[in-house]
Amino acid sequence: MPRLPITTERLALFGTLLATFGELHPLCDHWVQGSTTASRKRLYGDDLVHADGSPATPGSTRPTMTISTLGRRAAVCHVASYTAVQLAATISITRAFGYRITPAALVAGAAINASTHVAIDRGAVLLWLAKKTGKTGYIEHCQALRLDEGDISQEITGPGSAWMELDAALHRAIGIGAAAVTTWLTTRPGARR
Repeated sequence: MPRLPITTERLALFGTLLATFGELHPLCDHWVQGSTTASRKRLYGDDLVHADGSPATPGSTRPTMTISTLGRRAAVCHVASYTAVQLAATISITRAFGYRITPAALVAGAAINASTHVAIDRGAVLLWLAKKTGKTGYIEHCQALRLDEGDISQEITGPGSAWMELDAALHRAIGIGAAAVTTWLTTRPGARR
């Protein structure tokens, strides 16, 4: 296949990566991520629990961890599955069209998306950014109501909430940077494909 002018090649690759990263985000967050992982990834606390989330009792012989550790593990588990899907799709799509991204570029793009994804999904970074940009009122105002066997409760972070919209917007904006870095690393002079 003849080489395209570098600008055309870069724009085509950037567009492909941007579409892949952006469109896979909802799939990975809502279909690939497990319910237990989703419910635990924002847990914080110093109390001891077992790996199944049950409270640790004095004298328990089962391994324990803090609630925060359980939350971090859930976030990392989610991001690992997200990253695996992202890498598989990126490789499959680009190779199906006869294009190879350099391994270093693949790792760099995945690392940008993964590291920021875990930080945002834990919640503290998103809340800090919301406070800095004046979005806490939006988060507090746009909560979701849940109906569970006739009982109604409010949820600040789940589907239908401003929190979730802000989360998705951050992930997609970061995907622009990840796509740009991946494109640049792949198409820079001297890159081996």
